[in-house]
Amino acid sequence: MNARDIAPQLELAILKPEALSAEVHKVVADAMEAGCASVCVAPVWVNRVARAVSGSGVHVCSAVGFPHGTSKATLKAIEATSTIKDGAEVIDVVAHLPHVIGLDLDAARGELMEIVRAARSTRRDVAINVVFETVLLAQLGDRAERAFEVACRAARESGCDGVVTATGFHPTGGATAEAVRMLKRFGESLVIKAAGGIVNEAQARQMLDAGADRIRMDATADAREGTT
Repeated sequence: MNARDIAPQLELAILKPEALSAEVHKVVADAMEAGCASVCVAPVWVNRVARAVSGSGVHVCSAVGFPHGTSKATLKAIEATSTIKDGAEVIDVVAHLPHVIGLDLDAARGELMEIVRAARSTRRDVAINVVFETVLLAQLGDRAERAFEVACRAARESGCDGVVTATGFHPTGGATAEAVRMLKRFGESLVIKAAGGIVNEAQARQMLDAGADRIRMDATADAREGTT
């Protein structure tokens, strides 16, 4: 097999804050050429990227509350609706981590419900995923499994469609196969997206073997080579 076999499960992303227009458009072109499922960009680029991929079959994903998830839920809801109006078909919302670390299901679910209501009132069929820093959750010792369970329940019970392993911007690290397996264990009916530090085909396949449904591949030179 070659990387084109997994292209329909790949999302090519460029989320670095210093990304220039030419870099963003190169990533979009690479995603379309490779036949990737989607491209993920910061909200500021969504309108332009949505026009560029129109008719190509490549979906537009954007990050909300990125990368730390510390904005108020109301602000995340506003960002989500604005981004959807610009053409995003998928949004990845960074959760407020203290809710999950503290095992507070009600608070975690409540934050996401506010965002989901606003997003779905803007576009009913928008796909909504929640980003958790799963390496951080895995470091919680005897509370780790419960934290994964709270994360998945909050996502599912708030009406979200999937969960994402990491932003790729947290010092604890990015995607791991073990985190994917944990999300798969507790995330029944949720789409599992492995993201954060995945830059080549070998890493992508490792995450798929662990049970990931979708891979967000960071747009480095290696990542582009891996999708050609």
